[in-house]
Amino acid sequence: MEDDRIVSPGALSHDADPGLRPQWLRDYIGQDRIKDRLAIFIEASQQRREALDHVLLYGPPGLGKTTLAHIIANELGVHIRFTSGPAIERAGDLASVLTNLEAGDVLFIDEIHRLARTVEEVLYPAMEDFHLDIMLGKGPSARSVRLDLPRFTLIGATTRAGMLTAPLRDRFGVIVHLDFYDTKDLTDIVKRSAQLLGVHLDAAAALEIARRSRGTPRIANRLLRRLRDYVEVKGDGEITYAMAEEGLKMLEVDPHGLDAVDHRLLDALYYRYQGGPAGLETLAAAIGEESGTIEDVYEPYLLQQGYIQRTPRGRTLTALACERMGWPVPQELSQRSLFEP
Repeated sequence: MEDDRIVSPGALSHDADPGLRPQWLRDYIGQDRIKDRLAIFIEASQQRREALDHVLLYGPPGLGKTTLAHIIANELGVHIRFTSGPAIERAGDLASVLTNLEAGDVLFIDEIHRLARTVEEVLYPAMEDFHLDIMLGKGPSARSVRLDLPRFTLIGATTRAGMLTAPLRDRFGVIVHLDFYDTKDLTDIVKRSAQLLGVHLDAAAALEIARRSRGTPRIANRLLRRLRDYVEVKGDGEITYAMAEEGLKMLEVDPHGLDAVDHRLLDALYYRYQGGPAGLETLAAAIGEESGTIEDVYEPYLLQQGYIQRTPRGRTLTALACERMGWPVPQELSQRSLFEP
């Protein structure tokens, strides 16, 4: 199950630790080009004494979209109100949220691609002209009431920018794409988190945690917390390289950041289907998972790292996957280009 995976990029119930979240751009590690742009936009809006343009943050889960929303509000010196697309079921829910904002405030909508279409249409004039048109009553006696809103900044976050409608996407003045972090930045994040948690961590251990974090700060912090538990019970409380390796082995996270579920999928493709191709439904039945879970949860990282391919005939392994797993490369795979359909 996705909820059991320590390398899941999605938020888990035990991830909440606001003490690890940076509060200012200067403390935010990585994404340097994004930070530079945001710093300019924020300072310019403050000089003009205007609300910041609406901001869209998109990218894979766990990369810091919510953290950036917090930071933007802090840098602007305003309040921030949090909600999510699925939580706003009716236009009245949106009106209640918007009418409680003050001038300059930030409204953060997570999973904004999941807004209902009727709610989204009410949001358009609120973003563009800062007013709401609300219908009161029904039938012939219904009348429209216009409510003026204070100028606010909407920050939308999504992992699926392609699911946003064009009219909504076009109303964002600042569009920011967060990408996976490199090992150096993740190492710095792990060191900072260890310091905040009061954990003794050597440099080699920090690097090893970063290498296995799949380019995602959320996973890096989660691994650090679980290793803290491990060394408190099995060691003297210090995370050395040796203890990190032992703990990560216990957690079933290999040197490439793959867990037991990833290995089951790769093993099935190699041993049952000789590297593929194998249809999605066939593969799902072979490893006992739903096809939607494989497609939306397990595959993205394996595709991004070049371990598997999607082809018209089904899923196939790559020669790189065989080499990383220590398997002989089947002749058909060795002759196949990584980018060949």
